[in-house]
Amino acid sequence: MIMAAAPIPTRIPSGSPITIDHLSRTFTTGSTSVAAISDMHLQIAPGEFVCIVGASGCGKTTLLNIIAGLDHPTSGSIDTGSGVVSLMFQEGALFPWLSARENVELGLRLAGMKGRADRRERAMELLGLVQLTDAAERHPHELSGGMRQRVSLARALAQDASVLLMDEPFGALDAMTRDVLHDELERIWFETGVTIMFVTHNVREAARLGDRILVLASRPGRVIAEYPVDLDRPRRIESPEVSALAAEVTDCLRKEVRRHAND
Repeated sequence: MIMAAAPIPTRIPSGSPITIDHLSRTFTTGSTSVAAISDMHLQIAPGEFVCIVGASGCGKTTLLNIIAGLDHPTSGSIDTGSGVVSLMFQEGALFPWLSARENVELGLRLAGMKGRADRRERAMELLGLVQLTDAAERHPHELSGGMRQRVSLARALAQDASVLLMDEPFGALDAMTRDVLHDELERIWFETGVTIMFVTHNVREAARLGDRILVLASRPGRVIAEYPVDLDRPRRIESPEVSALAAEVTDCLRKEVRRHAND
């Protein structure tokens, strides 16, 4: 007897849309001005997973900092709706004297959650979401790099963020750990419906994770190419389909680097 395949559950996006309109950011030091971003236009749908790639200095991190409110545009606007925006860096920046649970609880406290018991309960729920319940009382130096990044992710989610900004969060990890965390992030994204903007230098990682890949020009940053990722999930980073898309995006990046070098 042939058994029918189990239906794939419908993902319900709960994240916020992002609208970027005529965004520019220029840094000025004395008489020298450098345009990091120039007249950028971008729309991201609620619950979308967008990966951003580009050469060093193309404004990727500047863009995330502006969306997170850590920097301000020189001109133009960003609208993230009424949702909370959370930023996760490459380095987890966990407090070494706090346990994993306490680091997440701190995020909850900063987000305004009152009541120690409530914070503890919610922190354990979030650690469960990233599959670290058993490591709740361990300190950062007792955790592997991948586990520290999971704690950082739980702390970012502690803010009830509807938009999650991730700046090369897995860049310092080995390939095997990174592959495991790809699966975990995809699962959490599916379960929460959060909108994700994910900056990476790893084009295969972008093709593995994203709904869409945006390629930024070398300075000043602006979107020069967009690649919808029409590949079924779950994906494997070593699959021929992911490799083929990554090769196409890489070719676009090479042309942009050469153009910038010849300017």
